Amino acid sequence: MSVAIAGIRQIDIPWAARIGTVAVGKDILELLSSSMYIDPMTIYREYVQNAADAIDDASASCLLPPAIRGRVDINLDPSARMVRIRDNGTGIDEAAFHDRLTAFGASLKRGTSARGFRGVGRLAGIGYCQELVFRSRAAGARRVSELRWDCRKIKAILRDATFHGDLADLVSRTVETRRIDATGWPEHFFEVELRNVIRHRNDQLLDPGAVEQYLSQVAPVPFCPSFRYGQEIIAFLKEHLAPPCLEIAISGGVTPVHRPHRDQFEISEGIEDRFNELQVLKVPAVDGRLAAVGWILHHGYKGAIPPKTMIRGLRIRSGNIQVGGHDLLQELFPEPRFNNWSVGEIYVVDPRIVPNGRRDHYEQNVHFDNILNQLSPVARDIASRCRNSSLVRNWAREFERSEQSTKDKLGIIKQGTTGIARQGEAAEEVKRILDKMERITGRDLIPSEIRRRQRLTIGRIRRNLERVCSRLPKAKVLAQMSPKERRLLERVFNLVYECSASQNAAKILVDRMLREMRGRN
Repeated sequence: MSVAIAGIRQIDIPWAARIGTVAVGKDILELLSSSMYIDPMTIYREYVQNAADAIDDASASCLLPPAIRGRVDINLDPSARMVRIRDNGTGIDEAAFHDRLTAFGASLKRGTSARGFRGVGRLAGIGYCQELVFRSRAAGARRVSELRWDCRKIKAILRDATFHGDLADLVSRTVETRRIDATGWPEHFFEVELRNVIRHRNDQLLDPGAVEQYLSQVAPVPFCPSFRYGQEIIAFLKEHLAPPCLEIAISGGVTPVHRPHRDQFEISEGIEDRFNELQVLKVPAVDGRLAAVGWILHHGYKGAIPPKTMIRGLRIRSGNIQVGGHDLLQELFPEPRFNNWSVGEIYVVDPRIVPNGRRDHYEQNVHFDNILNQLSPVARDIASRCRNSSLVRNWAREFERSEQSTKDKLGIIKQGTTGIARQGEAAEEVKRILDKMERITGRDLIPSEIRRRQRLTIGRIRRNLERVCSRLPKAKVLAQMSPKERRLLERVFNLVYECSASQNAAKILVDRMLREMRGRN
């Protein structure tokens, strides 16, 4: 058979399989470690994620009874520049230990409900320390298995242009294993130890506060017991998934790591807000099944929530571990800035929606696109709340300015220095301002409690105006003068008010002039 392509006659020759050696070079290790995990803090997420999977297995096999919570202990030693992360999961059997920890992309988790399944997460620490050590013991084992990666040597070989070995050669030159006596070690565990941790970004890898802040956002840890909505959120999530809550302790801390959510939070200096409504969500999949569930915490929407609160943004999680940052879903908002006004989380339950290798986003497919489409109305609703809240605050400020203006004008009338005509004009201006305040109060978006307070304020000002206008006052100093002198001074005082940039400043000046005049009399 032949075909013509652009006038060229081409013979259709069948394809044939070519069997040969597939080269896997040394550089693949760099791609799967330091190039994959460019943010140093993600090493904690990767190791906690593996710990969560091992703890799930331990619970499923009754190795951990219900009364014992899965636990991860993270010990930081800045003086020795060492990090040790240990969990009470199943551990790894001695016979499989070496092969499991030197395999690449050969995870046994693929096709299961486990969070990690690509078989590379354990390599996250290679780029951030000089030695990476793994230890483990499975239940019933008499020895602890230990494996050490020489990260300095790895980096030297990766830079060596004369090294022509493949990945297997690199591993054989940089990995050592041994067995040690299990006396004094836990019955079952897995731990990773990073030795001679590289100083990076203010040495945050060895900063307990920085590590706790990071894990409080991304790890499957419980809400703070004092958080008002914590139990309600967990109760809703348990209807649709089993959110694991690990007990994570950092450097022997008495209080385990909790989520950063609290009942109230600071927007800016002197401005606080608090949560007042919990909204729960169910996101259907394209085939009618459940794709995700989630929750939104509404509040006063007084402004963008600062980063230091660690709660801002509509976030997304898989396996109860955060994927990406607080801004992953910000493009759903009509104005992306409103994402920083929001607080909420989406929990993916559809196994067809899969985080990418770095866990900084998701693999793009129709199922993930469906979640984005379903969440767009939620983002628009939050944006609408933000705009409405901004309008209400602007109206409230306008109402307060109007209230102050009426106080200033009533004060001028009570002063009695500008003459009856000018006092009458001021009274009419107060009435116009009151009408404006009435229109603000009548707006649909004004909350009922604020509307009630505003109407009380308007009523008080109207009564005060009626009292003042029932008998327009005259300053005592002017009342003692002849009509000619009084008219002259009234013109002077009127000029003071007309020429002053501030009515309040003019009133203060006129009050001072009256005091001087009384003193001389």
